[in-house]
Amino acid sequence: MRSVVVPMATQVGSPAVNITIFVIFVVVTLAIVLRASGKNKTAADYYAGGRAFTGRQNGIAISGDYLSAASFLGIAGAIAINGYDGFLYSIGFLVAWLVALLLVAELLRNTGRFTMADVLSFRLRQRPVRIAAAISTIVVSLFYLLAQMAGAGGLVALLLGIDSKAGQNLVIAIVGVIMVGYVLIGGMKGTTYVQIVKASLLIVGAFVMAAWVMSKYGFNLSSLFQGAVDKTGSGAILDPMKQYGKSTTTKIDFISLSLALVLGTAGLPHVLMRFYTVPTSKEARKSVEWAIWLIGLFYLLTLVLGYGAAALVGPAEINAAPGKANSAAPLLAYHLGGTFLLGIIAAVAFATILAVVAGLTITASASFAHDVWGHVIKKGEGSADAEVRIARISAVVIGVIAIIGGIFANGQNIAFLVALAFAIAASANLPTILYSLFWKRFNTRGALFSIYGGLIIALTLIIFSPVVSGKPADAKTGLSPSMITDASVNFHWFPLDNPGLVSIPLGFLLGWVGTITSKEYNAKKYAEMEVRSLTGAGAEKVVLDH
Repeated sequence: MRSVVVPMATQVGSPAVNITIFVIFVVVTLAIVLRASGKNKTAADYYAGGRAFTGRQNGIAISGDYLSAASFLGIAGAIAINGYDGFLYSIGFLVAWLVALLLVAELLRNTGRFTMADVLSFRLRQRPVRIAAAISTIVVSLFYLLAQMAGAGGLVALLLGIDSKAGQNLVIAIVGVIMVGYVLIGGMKGTTYVQIVKASLLIVGAFVMAAWVMSKYGFNLSSLFQGAVDKTGSGAILDPMKQYGKSTTTKIDFISLSLALVLGTAGLPHVLMRFYTVPTSKEARKSVEWAIWLIGLFYLLTLVLGYGAAALVGPAEINAAPGKANSAAPLLAYHLGGTFLLGIIAAVAFATILAVVAGLTITASASFAHDVWGHVIKKGEGSADAEVRIARISAVVIGVIAIIGGIFANGQNIAFLVALAFAIAASANLPTILYSLFWKRFNTRGALFSIYGGLIIALTLIIFSPVVSGKPADAKTGLSPSMITDASVNFHWFPLDNPGLVSIPLGFLLGWVGTITSKEYNAKKYAEMEVRSLTGAGAEKVVLDH
């Protein structure tokens, strides 16, 4: 069986066509970035694109930032293999935007700042809070980067027929170099334009594939579902709990994952940073409205893509491919339109990875340069030019770390890896953001307790969970969320794959405990922040000051 299936999975399409389309996309996007680089004259230009984007432009860019390789490759694969349970990722990622819209989007923009730390430190002690927020931002960004790099390795391995780990690792390194180039040259403006192009291509590409799949089943969703049942030989792909219903532990893990997905978005630094690129709070709201419509449309399409891959390709062939579940969408494209459509969709997936990793890199590097170097080391007295220079150096360092981490994460399901980043963000960042915006008693100790506490708890539970130790692969799903593949190296004591159910409530609890055990309280600063967050008054002055 293996000798028959593997060649089908690893020799799809024409490597020459795929490489050509890749190169064309990279050249075009680099041209866009180079053109945008000429307009980067201030720190505000580099960090926030000069706040020159409209709500519609920023909404499309937000969807480009948010619809990562996990959305396109990981979710399609999860649905193709686990059906209903895989669609949980789509539902969770979409519902999460309601939390972001209702609780944080407009309020964060109205503070008129560049990074999450600016908001958190507004009424608290600057130095300790900025350091904590910068550390959390960098950790969450690196976890998210792992998923994108793993997606790059699996995708190009499939398209170029690279089976060796060394070859896949080289691909990951090349992706890292290109993404750092985007950030160094174009800053936030260049990255935003790349994300707009990428979002447009991704949604159009997904729509075309979904329509093509539906046309094969008479535009009847029930017929598509029946096709998936016939191909897999079981109706389990339509039933809930195919992946998470195996035991009480997996059912609890289902709840934990859901909690992380729904609450994580509002704490993701690279998503929060996008709210600072628009000129007014009205445009910030419009940004999220556009993003919700576009993201909602895309996640509905993933249902068709996932079940289409199950019906037309089949889980066996998907699991035999180098990227396993992550290869479902490219294999579906090859089945539908042959080499050319595969090349187009692969280029779109590659664009997705490049755009998202560029956004993550600029977020992490800006947090270090603006918060740690600019406000902690230089105490706000460093020049804007020097700060941008430090941000560019930081981008290179983060790129190197991301490449190394991506090599270790290669082969993992990327939707699952992103869910871990969501859990960390919801545990460390979200409690601090909500307390800072809405609780007048909140203080510096509370912020430090929630950030460091949520971060440490989430990371500890991940390290000592089946995700890291040698959990044996699941023979039925082909998914093994374990960094160490040697089943004999099994040191986990925390039973859940996702720590959200434990780490998120503890993050909120620690923020409360830290606050009530400290007497610090600045009523004047809270009143100022409340007025600014609700009205936007004073926001433009902050921009000019920077």
